[in-house]
Amino acid sequence: MKFLKSEYTGSTQNFTLHLLLMSKQRLTPGKIRDFALPEGKKLAFLWDADSPGLGVRITPGAKVFIFQSKLLGQVIRIKIGDVRIWLIDNADPTHPGARQEARRLQGLIDKGIDPRTEKAERISTINRAKERDAKQATTVQQAWDDYVETHQNLWSASHIRGHQQAVLGKRTLGPLFPLMALRLSELTSDQVKEWLETSVSDRPTFVANCFRKLRAFLNWCSEQKQYAELVHLDACSARVIKNRIPKSKPKTDCLQREQLKSWFQEVQKLSNPVVSSYLQILLLTGARREELASLKWSNVDLRWHSMIIKDKVEGERTIPITPYVEHLLLALQADNNTPPPAYRILHGKKIPNDLINWKPSEWVFSSKTSESGRMVEPRIGHNRAIVAAGLPPLTLHGLRRSFGTLAEWVECPVGISAQIMGHKPSALAEKHYRQRPLDLLRMWHTRIEKWILEQAGIEIEPEKVAVELVSAA
Repeated sequence: MKFLKSEYTGSTQNFTLHLLLMSKQRLTPGKIRDFALPEGKKLAFLWDADSPGLGVRITPGAKVFIFQSKLLGQVIRIKIGDVRIWLIDNADPTHPGARQEARRLQGLIDKGIDPRTEKAERISTINRAKERDAKQATTVQQAWDDYVETHQNLWSASHIRGHQQAVLGKRTLGPLFPLMALRLSELTSDQVKEWLETSVSDRPTFVANCFRKLRAFLNWCSEQKQYAELVHLDACSARVIKNRIPKSKPKTDCLQREQLKSWFQEVQKLSNPVVSSYLQILLLTGARREELASLKWSNVDLRWHSMIIKDKVEGERTIPITPYVEHLLLALQADNNTPPPAYRILHGKKIPNDLINWKPSEWVFSSKTSESGRMVEPRIGHNRAIVAAGLPPLTLHGLRRSFGTLAEWVECPVGISAQIMGHKPSALAEKHYRQRPLDLLRMWHTRIEKWILEQAGIEIEPEKVAVELVSAA
């Protein structure tokens, strides 16, 4: 008569005695195949006579090998595996049968080892090995994407775009692209040396910039738990770049006093009034390129002549709106608030404009063609104006440099121009003992603007600006 565990009602202490008393038989493939669940039962066991503790458990839909024994006074039961997968006997040590596995488990119990704990440790070891292999397989591209995504909310749009262009530009592959397919653990100093020697000759300045991005990326990886063991911190050491990257020279492009007239004349001739106004305001405020390009109308206060722009150091800063800048902003605002005509001509056909859903742009320097809705690339128009004026090459940051330089002609205190431009205070007095009100900044800012416009031969009537302001209101 078979003894069923589900029918046992005695104490745990007497369970082993019952196992000895119940009938057993030597398990064979045929007996295991024919073993069926008794009618009206949800659980049944078939125990092996050759290997103590080995049995077959059957439930609705499942038939498995099990091992049952006693450890430290407690009955333990362990599932070995499905009878369709496990053989009852197998001499191959790499794929033991159910009997060999039952004897192994009993051997662990005889040593006082809980097989369940041993199995959990074995699974944990396997999982750790899998994780280690997965880490080792991590490519530079995967870690780079994680790096950029982690800093999405900390970097400016231009800085994110710079990291994207370092790998994959719109038309060409970026300098860092050849490194992306490597495993992170393979990015050694020798790999970086080889990369520099083959890349730096094409665009040395851009490659040097990409190298600095790569070095910052590896430093970040060294601080991350999932990448720290894979990174070779010496991959971008000073020894690697020695004599491989030309030393970058500080840029000195700047508008001189006598060049202002030609510059303003050609910039004002640009066909796009948004780009034209942007370039003039960029020069007259000394702002950084993206600080001004991302300006919204909600941050412009024409009533109190001030605007809030983004700041790389403080997050944002408030600067005055000077008369000529106000004149340009009023013209942009009037154009922005004017709805389009009822119809437009497209391929010779009259197409109605959607005036019902039309609304003014939130951006001061808006664009009808860009995805973001604001101006993205003003350099094309600026370079065209520079060539037409016969001036030497001048970057957009050179306009910021020009403001700081030209401000000295009116003997403006360095701290005043620095605060307008958003430079971080460098002296103790500037940090802790100079709290300049907006009116003081406006007084000096207006002097700087007036002097620049005089050199450019531009006259602006304050009364005209006042009339424009009232009209706009």
